[in-house]
Amino acid sequence: MARDETKAARRRTLREDAVNLPNLLTMARVVVIPVVLWLMAQQTREGNFWATILYSAAAVTDFVDGYLARRMGLTSLLGKFLDPLADKLIVLATLIMMVQLGHVPAWPVALIAARELSITALRSIAISEGVVIAASQGGKDKTAVQMVALVALMLHDTYVLDFGIYAAPVDLNAVGTALLYLSVFFAVTSAGEYIGLFASAVEAKEKREREEASSDPGDGSTIKGADA
Repeated sequence: MARDETKAARRRTLREDAVNLPNLLTMARVVVIPVVLWLMAQQTREGNFWATILYSAAAVTDFVDGYLARRMGLTSLLGKFLDPLADKLIVLATLIMMVQLGHVPAWPVALIAARELSITALRSIAISEGVVIAASQGGKDKTAVQMVALVALMLHDTYVLDFGIYAAPVDLNAVGTALLYLSVFFAVTSAGEYIGLFASAVEAKEKREREEASSDPGDGSTIKGADA
C-alpha cells in the first residue's frame, strides 16, 4: 500500500512539473521548431522575418522560464532536463535547415553539433558522479554570439541600414556567417574549459573521498580484515 502511494505521489509530482508555467514555456520552444523551419523553407523575406520573430521569442522565453522557475520556487528535475534540450534542439534544427538551404557551409554546423553532443554527454557523466559543472564564460560568449548569428542568418537578405546621415547595404547572411565562425571558436575553446572543469571537479571529489576514507580507521580495519 505504501509503495502504491509513493508511486502515485511521484506521478502527481511529474504531472505538476509538466504543467507549471516555466516548463510550459520550455516545451513551447520545442513545439515552435517545426513552424520556424517551415517559415525558413519558404525562402521569402516575409517567411524569414516571421521565422526570426518566432526564434527571438523562443530565445526570450529561455531567460523568462529560468527566472520564473527561481522566483516561483518551481525548479524541477524535469525542467533541468528540458531547458538545455530545448535550447539545443532549436539551435541545431535551424542550423541544419540553413545548410539544407545553402545559407551556411556544413562544416561549422557539424563542429557545433559535435560540441553540443559532447558537452551534453560530459554533463551527464558529471551528474552521475555527483559533480556539478558550472557554465563557463566561454560557453556564455558562445551562446550570445550564436544567438545574434542565427538572427542575421534567418533574415538572410541584404538590407539597407539608414543612420540618417549615412545609409549602406548590409548583407546579413555574410554578417551571420562571420558571427557563426566566431561562435565556432568560442564553442571549441569553451569545450576545452568544460573538460578542464570536469577533470578538476572529479579530482577534487576523489581527493575528498580519499581523505574521508583515511580519517575513518574503522573502515580501514574492516577492509583489511575482508582482504585477509
